[in-house]
Amino acid sequence: MTRIDFHTNIPDKLAYACRLARKAYGARAKIVVLADSPEQADALNAAMWTVSDTDFIPHVMAGDPLAAQTPIVITDNEDSELPHHDMLVNLTRRRPRNFTQFARVFEIISIDEEDAAEGRKRYIAYKKESYPLTHFVAGQS
Repeated sequence: MTRIDFHTNIPDKLAYACRLARKAYGARAKIVVLADSPEQADALNAAMWTVSDTDFIPHVMAGDPLAAQTPIVITDNEDSELPHHDMLVNLTRRRPRNFTQFARVFEIISIDEEDAAEGRKRYIAYKKESYPLTHFVAGQS
């Protein structure tokens, strides 16, 4: 069953997604990042190149010929053919249709109240379906 981790109170979703991707890559995991729009996907693609002066985070957009060999794939289209199913990082305000294909889902919820409200709805829906959930609140120890 898919494990779902909620990360809430996130001030910058893109920066956070980059850090998660870097950590996953360091652990040799494969990750798909689901962006909310083509613009957000492009911004995330650019941010991955500048997240650190010393780290290289290998990534491509979904549909790239090298996607199957690249550990991090970025998409804004849930219907894209995705080569990896280890981890999904959801930056959208909706529950991904195909989330059950992944072993683990990270729901990234910002400090924006509308985003938080949609995140709470997803949390309740997952809980009703008995998915294993964890909750991490940024800024709290």
